[in-house]
Amino acid sequence: MKKLITFGIPVIIAIVAILFLKPIIEQSKEQKKYAFTVSTIKGDVSKEDFKGKVLAVYFGYTFCPDVCPTSLSSLAQALSDFSPEQLKSFRGLFISVDPDRDTLENLKEYAQYFHPTFLGATSNKKNIDDITQRYGTFYEKIYLKDSKMDYSVSHTSYIYIFDKQGNFVAKVDHFSDPNKIKESLETLLK
Repeated sequence: MKKLITFGIPVIIAIVAILFLKPIIEQSKEQKKYAFTVSTIKGDVSKEDFKGKVLAVYFGYTFCPDVCPTSLSSLAQALSDFSPEQLKSFRGLFISVDPDRDTLENLKEYAQYFHPTFLGATSNKKNIDDITQRYGTFYEKIYLKDSKMDYSVSHTSYIYIFDKQGNFVAKVDHFSDPNKIKESLETLLK
């Protein structure tokens, strides 16, 4: 009986510790997966800077002829029914995957063209590659022969939504109806 108690108590403590720590470890892994630091015209921002706000992150580039403007317009349209008070708790972050052409000034203007709560940002290629890889998104320069534009950028098109605590909530396809995007945001912007 004494051996059972001597062996059993540490096992029970270990099981309880694992059950208690597992959610904390999982949350920490998720936080690291979605962490970033990028540059805006006002300086560097990290995901932690958006705590207390609902955050929508989108990866694209300003020379994008169709997908980026459509996605950002859909997100802006989804925000149109929220009150100014609710919008104080929201930020959209457009991260350019084309730092060779997208300046911080252009990114600011481009993002705010769609909505005043949107910020434009970018970084160096190494950092962007790291962030997009962890987010599970993709981009690639496609060189265009005999084009004054030189290249376009093929990229996936998702809006990543985070709650006010910085937890990942949803990955919304750019083909989504703005009403679906709005539904994703409604419970978060209460």
